[in-house]
Amino acid sequence: MSSSPTKPRSIASQLVVLFTAAAALLLGCALGVLYWIVVQHAAEEDDHALGDKLFALRAHIREAGGAEGLRGELQAMHANERAAYSVRVLDAIGATVAQTPGMDELLPSTRFPQPSLDRATAIRLRGKPFVLRVAQEKAGDGQLYTVQLAQDRSRDAEFTRRFGALLIAVLVVGVAAAAVIAVTVTKRGLRPLAAMTSSVQRIGPKRLDERVAPAGWPRELQPLAVAFDEMLDRLEDSFTRLSRFSADLAHELRTPIANIRGETEVALTRPRSPDEYRKVLESSLAECERLSAIIDSLLFLARAEAADRSIQPTRFDARAEIEKIAEFYRPIADEGEITLVCDGNAHIDADPVLFRRAVSNLVENALRHTPAAGEILIAVAARNGHVEIAVTDNGSGIAREHLPRVFDRFYRGDSARSSHGSGLGLALVRSIADLHGGSAEIESELNRGTKVTLSFPMREAAAGIG
Repeated sequence: MSSSPTKPRSIASQLVVLFTAAAALLLGCALGVLYWIVVQHAAEEDDHALGDKLFALRAHIREAGGAEGLRGELQAMHANERAAYSVRVLDAIGATVAQTPGMDELLPSTRFPQPSLDRATAIRLRGKPFVLRVAQEKAGDGQLYTVQLAQDRSRDAEFTRRFGALLIAVLVVGVAAAAVIAVTVTKRGLRPLAAMTSSVQRIGPKRLDERVAPAGWPRELQPLAVAFDEMLDRLEDSFTRLSRFSADLAHELRTPIANIRGETEVALTRPRSPDEYRKVLESSLAECERLSAIIDSLLFLARAEAADRSIQPTRFDARAEIEKIAEFYRPIADEGEITLVCDGNAHIDADPVLFRRAVSNLVENALRHTPAAGEILIAVAARNGHVEIAVTDNGSGIAREHLPRVFDRFYRGDSARSSHGSGLGLALVRSIADLHGGSAEIESELNRGTKVTLSFPMREAAAGIG
């Protein structure tokens, strides 16, 4: 049984989790440091107080000449001091001279360490924490006494426990507050994405003019909005071109099919002679050839745009190729009293078949629109790492407003130039140039002539030739 794919977490949930975790970590560290400082400070204060009490007891023994005067003081000290102290004074043989009432039961003298002015010992008796100090002092009569001092730290332990519980409560409340803040801030921060989603959802085939409009978006989202609007521009342009291409294609295919159907229907209305049937078949064959040419051109354009066809450029003499093309079209040119001229020399890196097709299309187009006594020049030249093939005529020319679209499929803006052909010739020329990594450009002036220039990049090996 296959498991269902894991649902990806949303950006909002990830931001909330990360923000809350970061806040919990920082707050936990801060409260931990605060806890350590407060507890450490309280312990140090108690240690200082214990040391001061030991110093006072030693001074009393030293100045009073003995420990006899401590008995009354020890009776009252246990009830009056904030910290619970227990004191025992021993003579040189270890006998108890004075002590806090009840100290023998709780803290026998054997539990105390050896005398030391600097060392304190922490122990736990009957569930209570104690800190012990032991020191020796000589009285004025030379008698050596041992002072055993104990401080009950139960209050400190209780304070530490309550303070720790308080900080834990503060940490829990702080983390909860951080989570609430994170949710609020994340929702507010991601609100532009929701607005962008709403804008995108309104876009459809009939509303390709809808735009996200990056103005007013947060700075981080502006590049995304700009990129999305640019993508919509390209989609709208492609959709418009596709719609226009579909309409043009339907028109181009409908005309020859209508001609074939009409002539056939007329021929079948009554019996015909063999010559009449032959004429109908010849006309139908011509229309079929036209349809075949259109389909071949469209297939080539589709493969070229889909990068379906890889070319293997071959270095050859461009002048020799254009001479062959000129010789092929010279009979047609002579019939129309048009002069074909070739000029220049260069070696070119291109697919020979595609090269001939591109230049032939340009020459054929020029012949179609050049009047009698006109001239067509096919020039080749090497410039700036490219080989340029320019076909120039002095024919009817093209109006300026049509120039931006002459390389589009089926585009024939000028009826005078649209009486023949399918409108795919220049589109094929540009596709061939693009396949070679080159370019196709056109210059034209109405009633003055047209110049189409193909540019092919040269390889290093061929750059110095020609």
